[in-house]
Amino acid sequence: MSRYLGFALLLFTVALAACNTIAGAGQDLSKGGQAITNEAEKVK
Repeated sequence: MSRYLGFALLLFTVALAACNTIAGAGQDLSKGGQAITNEAEKVK
């Protein structure tokens, strides 16, 4: 029983770390897109 609990805890930890990484990458891409949009607005 404790073996399954340990595996579930490990899986949860990996999934949580992956979510944080993907969320951070999404925020970086969003900021990059905003910077491009702002520069395009300045050129108009």
